[in-house]
Amino acid sequence: MSAPSSLPENSRYDQACDQAIAMCDGNLRSTIKALIMANEYLESELEELQAAITAGRVPAPTHAASDAA
Repeated sequence: MSAPSSLPENSRYDQACDQAIAMCDGNLRSTIKALIMANEYLESELEELQAAITAGRVPAPTHAASDAA
């Protein structure tokens, strides 16, 4: 799910949905809950980064950021 593929957008999203549902053992409610939680986490990270930039601080690289490079 992290690497872009050559699939058309809809197919990529369908595949990502199928993977998310499978990770939650087919439970749609759990899947939605997990996606909401992940979104809230990412929003929180974004707010922290925006605050650091506004304050003139350079955020320390995270483990995830070094994996993406």
